[in-house]
Amino acid sequence: MLSIFLFILSGVLVGYLIRKRTFVKHVSSIISVIIVLLLFFLGVAVGANRQIVESFANIGLDAFAIAFATTTGSVLCAWFVYNRFFKEKKKTP
Repeated sequence: MLSIFLFILSGVLVGYLIRKRTFVKHVSSIISVIIVLLLFFLGVAVGANRQIVESFANIGLDAFAIAFATTTGSVLCAWFVYNRFFKEKKKTP
C-alpha cells in the first residue's frame, strides 16, 4: 500500500516539475489509451478464467444489482444536493 502512495506522490511531483512543457497537454490522451488497453487485458484475463465464465450469470446479476443501486443512489444524492444548495428559491412578493 505504501508503494502505491509513493507512486502517486512521485507522479504529482513529476507533474508539478514538468507542468510548463508542451507535451503535457497530451497526457490525458495517453492515459485514455492506456485505460482502454488495461480494460482490454482485464477482459482477456476474465475470459480466460473458466470459473468466472461458468458463473457469469450469477456474477452478472450481482454486478447489475450493485450498479443499479449505486447509480440510483448517486442520482438521488445529486438531486438532493441540487435542490438543497443550487436551486434558486422563489421569492414571495
